[in-house]
Amino acid sequence: MSRRPLLWLILPLIVLAGLVAILLLTRPLDELTSSAPPVEQLSVESTRLTSGLISLGIRADGSQPLLIAQLQVDGAYRQFSMEPPGPIRRLGTARIDIPYPWVRGEAHHIAIVTSTGVVFEHEIAVAEPTPSYAVPALAMLAVVGLLLGVAPVATGLLAFPALRRLPPKWIRFVLALTVGLLVYLLIDTLSEGLEAAEGAIDRFRAGTAVWVAALVACALLLAAGRRDGAAPEGLKLSTFMALGIGLHNLGEGLAVGAAIAAGEAALATFLVVGFTIHNVSEGFGIATPLVEHQPTFTTFAGLAALAGLPAVIGVWLGAQAVSPLWTAVAFGIGAGAILQVIIEMTALIARRDGQRALATPHSMGGVIAGLAVMYLTALLV
Repeated sequence: MSRRPLLWLILPLIVLAGLVAILLLTRPLDELTSSAPPVEQLSVESTRLTSGLISLGIRADGSQPLLIAQLQVDGAYRQFSMEPPGPIRRLGTARIDIPYPWVRGEAHHIAIVTSTGVVFEHEIAVAEPTPSYAVPALAMLAVVGLLLGVAPVATGLLAFPALRRLPPKWIRFVLALTVGLLVYLLIDTLSEGLEAAEGAIDRFRAGTAVWVAALVACALLLAAGRRDGAAPEGLKLSTFMALGIGLHNLGEGLAVGAAIAAGEAALATFLVVGFTIHNVSEGFGIATPLVEHQPTFTTFAGLAALAGLPAVIGVWLGAQAVSPLWTAVAFGIGAGAILQVIIEMTALIARRDGQRALATPHSMGGVIAGLAVMYLTALLV
């Protein structure tokens, strides 16, 4: 490319940068809005409970730095300290420490009052000590993650010998069933991500970030899977599937860890039981692309670890209260990985039996069955 065409490509970017700089430096709209009350927003991103102390991780946004003037706990004003002290700049974070004799198992209501009189409320539904990073606590949380992720996926992989004995038409049915499982998983993951995004500051556009993360992850994984010019099959396709399911299980681990951190033991147990039953079908799907191959025990162990161990990491992180923005983005990445596998699994069916095979009763029946299986098991969550 000669220099002149390149210059005409760069020139619009230079002009745009100049226009943005003028708007940001001169701020011509400030005078028009100077009489309006400042816009303030505050999000409680984490809650930690230790003996006699409530610690809140907060993030602020607004047209001006946000200053916290007063704080109530259960209707009474309380002393508090902040780190760092003073006003919180736009999108800045701070930690509020509130000396308070909270009662285990009870609910506590917190009201944060800014210098302009705006009140932001936060509720601790069930007060329980926040799990620490001590080895015994980490080990117990790891066991929960293993039961949630690795154990059910490995259980689903046990169906592999039966899958290999199926006739060709029923192999197509199983492949289509796997697509149905993944489609449901994709919808569920996006729903979880968008729900988590609601807890983030509006300026982050966390809901949009979920979709962007999903599309970017899908594009990168498609490029990685086809970098040698051929679509992934066999072990390669199963590996991508295990990766996508692993990222999804990371999100499930976050949900379970958050329930543990909130002291909701009954909810955490309910989630683990439901997710465990739900995840058996995921192991079944991972085994499907291997029916025409001779995988070893080590291969199955690696696939189970790739799909299941992220749940352990999720439980660890969730128990320490992760920012809703990063939780939403994690779900978005998981959704993108699942979408990539859906594309490749559909392409595999078309390559094996022709594009018309996608609309046969065995294919359509498999997709519907996969959706039904995932929905019915999800009812337990």
